[in-house]
Amino acid sequence: MKLVRRNHRGYTPLYAEKLDTSSTTQGDSKESFYIGSLEGKSVVSKLNQWPAEEVLPSWRSTMEDYHRRVLDVGIRLISLIALALDLDEDFFHKAGACDSPNGFLRLLHYPGELQLSEQVVYGASAHSDYGMLTLLATDGVGGLQVCREKFNRPQIWEDVHHLSGAFIVNIGDMMERWTNCLFRSTLHRVMPTGQERYSMAFFLDPNPDCMVECLKSCCSDSSPPRYPPIRAGEYLEERLKVTYVS
Repeated sequence: MKLVRRNHRGYTPLYAEKLDTSSTTQGDSKESFYIGSLEGKSVVSKLNQWPAEEVLPSWRSTMEDYHRRVLDVGIRLISLIALALDLDEDFFHKAGACDSPNGFLRLLHYPGELQLSEQVVYGASAHSDYGMLTLLATDGVGGLQVCREKFNRPQIWEDVHHLSGAFIVNIGDMMERWTNCLFRSTLHRVMPTGQERYSMAFFLDPNPDCMVECLKSCCSDSSPPRYPPIRAGEYLEERLKVTYVS
């Protein structure tokens, strides 16, 4: 709690977040630690909070190394997405999205035993991620589910099976906005299984000043843009604001 969340960095305790804002539950049964961008000596990188070296030796350097490596993977994937959209490989770089991108690493712990409740308890209630894409590494414990057709009712949920050595990759909301729903963001949730669960989610978000607007190749007279243009930082801030339980 000495490193409790400030500026979306640091520790978030159990039930402090509710990713599904329509849910009536007290909050999601997970605790987490946020690590934001590492841009050298910039003001943004200085917002990160770190436990003292004597408390957790080598922990900061390990997390920073992982952050840099998975950021590199994410940027390579973004280039592949550009090619899949028949764009130049460096389109998202030219658009400013990958110019000092907003990379957030989130370390997650879901407890195995939960207090008894008459409400449905979620490890993470249903949501889609906010940025371009997410790379998730897990410890192999189940509980993660996805809904392929998020606008259909009733919603059908499927278990995501663990594949050793692989990332789970989720499309985020900003990529959905860019592609006019051609690439849909992944609705997902985590259900308690009675087993303790750990995971590491890396959120690759555009540079906060990047303008996210429908790609010309993804709209037409018969399929006009579904979302207005928005600055990435403003969108992210608005989404995060409603996540935290007051």
